[in-house]
Amino acid sequence: MKQNQPAWEISPGLTDYESALAHMRARVEAIHAGEAAELVWLVQHPPLYTQGTSAKPEDLQDATRFPTYKAGRGGQWTYHGPGQRVAYVMLDLSRPHGSVPARDVRGYVAGLEHWVIETLRAFGVKGEIREGRVGIWVVRPDGREEKIGAIGVRVSHWVSWHGLALNVAPELSHFTGIVPCGISEHGVTSLQALGVKASMADVDAALRHNWSKIFG
Repeated sequence: MKQNQPAWEISPGLTDYESALAHMRARVEAIHAGEAAELVWLVQHPPLYTQGTSAKPEDLQDATRFPTYKAGRGGQWTYHGPGQRVAYVMLDLSRPHGSVPARDVRGYVAGLEHWVIETLRAFGVKGEIREGRVGIWVVRPDGREEKIGAIGVRVSHWVSWHGLALNVAPELSHFTGIVPCGISEHGVTSLQALGVKASMADVDAALRHNWSKIFG
């Protein structure tokens, strides 16, 4: 395996969130100790809300709808659920990865954003970034901006964990229990809502194909 190529895992079904946190913590420690390879882990979760370190309590608008978890990552409130591809990325950021310099967290977040943009391009969707709004956005023909991908990361011992969530075909009404990422003036969308017929396997293949464009 090339030094810059992480292992890839795809978990079938729905992955329990607390189990995912425990698995990531263990893998991060192992990567830091030089005992495990870097990892890109693709999962789906049952419906739930996660609270980032900047989340405002009032942005959880329906606390009884789904389970809530403190994620420990950066960012605000996020929804996870079936039909959404979550990519947990565990890299040793003390060294460079492709276009991402060593020990550059902002550069790493930008790398995740561009990875999603390149993946969306494979399905004919133009993803965009906005100053002051982390995540990936699409512009509707009427000018409305809607979020299709969320990003929230944590770095421990210069090893990254958490990652991104890309809306493939989730139930978009589930997002109404929160103010997603603290942004109330814009909505959320998905590949399905944009009229793109893509399976989760199609999206996974595009993620894998476009990885090396960003991370080497």
